[in-house]
Amino acid sequence: MPRAVIPRARIVIMAHNEERRIAACLASLPLGEAGIEAHVIANGSTDRTAEIARGFGGLDVREYEVGGKARSWNRFVLDQAEPAQAFVFVDGDAQVTTGSIDALLETLAANPHANAAAGMPRNGRGAAQYREYIAQENGLFGDLYALRGSFVDRFRASGIRLPEDLIGDDSLVGALAKTDLENEDHWVEERVQPCRDAGFLCEPTRLSLGSLAGQYRRLVNYSVRHYQNRIISEIMRGPGPAALPRQLASRYAGWLPRFAKRRHPLWWWIDREALRRMAAKA
Repeated sequence: MPRAVIPRARIVIMAHNEERRIAACLASLPLGEAGIEAHVIANGSTDRTAEIARGFGGLDVREYEVGGKARSWNRFVLDQAEPAQAFVFVDGDAQVTTGSIDALLETLAANPHANAAAGMPRNGRGAAQYREYIAQENGLFGDLYALRGSFVDRFRASGIRLPEDLIGDDSLVGALAKTDLENEDHWVEERVQPCRDAGFLCEPTRLSLGSLAGQYRRLVNYSVRHYQNRIISEIMRGPGPAALPRQLASRYAGWLPRFAKRRHPLWWWIDREALRRMAAKA
């Protein structure tokens, strides 16, 4: 019986209520190209995201009733996806610039020690600074990055999972790539390689009452993420990722007394709301 051909890239598009942007995202990808398989993960969506995605050929659409990016990442990448030479992750509200998928794969091929390759923002306020951060700090943004297939295979075999209530995936995935799934004693920056030829476009923020409310919710989420990262950092410095809890909320009670609000007037208020939310889940 002939062996199944392993695709050179499996593109994973994570989308939550992205009916306004998902078509532009998918149109920017090389769907149907030889060696490319694509999957839209509509996680917790209540709009037409999945319906619109099914109008495109050359991809698989999966709907998960229970949302959460990290939970859905685990479910697809660690539990369901077939092997691939590389996994490319794209947020459903991003447009990928031409040639970016090939550039990410070429970066992994040129750096056999690397577990990940990181794309860069091409627009938006601070895009130039973010590009420099990725280049200098070997950073990784969730909008566009690639993982080597053999790293994903070892990730699965390790039993390590992203905490289901983790906000975002990029910081922890980047840390796991740099430590090679160990604790921070094994940290090697070059295991995440910046890729200047891979880029993504995000929708500019439009000022309106609705957008301001959305921005406020994002800032509170960023604040929760700030505190979550402190919990994760201690775990990564100590026992390592095998000790990551299924739910970070299970650690909140012990950590909340250690958290202080930042002094900047804006962040003080945002942190206040974030800590109130975390206390309700402790």
